[in-house]
Amino acid sequence: MDTIKYVLTENQMPKAWYNIQADLPQALPPVLNPATGKPITPDELLPLFPLALIEQEVSQQRWIEIPDAVRSIYCQWRPTPLYRARRLEQALDTPAKIYYKYEGVSPSGSHKPNTAVAQAYYNKQAGVKKLTTETGAGQ
Repeated sequence: MDTIKYVLTENQMPKAWYNIQADLPQALPPVLNPATGKPITPDELLPLFPLALIEQEVSQQRWIEIPDAVRSIYCQWRPTPLYRARRLEQALDTPAKIYYKYEGVSPSGSHKPNTAVAQAYYNKQAGVKKLTTETGAGQ
């Protein structure tokens, strides 16, 4: 039988985030300041984000190290299973290989802690005492 579910051990968890910007054929257009319409500067972002997150946002590095403290928290529910959607591939009659992650094993039952934990970590390092994290889903 062909493998459908792939599960990494904790020792196989990634030690770095992959930054797709390093492999794009051309740089992404800059984020614009909504007030000026010009490219936003790191100084304009400092009231919103700690410098470490701003540096990641503009980085061209392919790999960005995941801090050990963040990886330690991730180990409570990660790595999450990766599934091959073989029946969907067949239904679509596609040569493409389709995979999806199941993030329902996290404490919140979704992918949201994946970014929230890192945001909380970097904000704590920057001395922030109160924090509301974004979820990436628009809430």
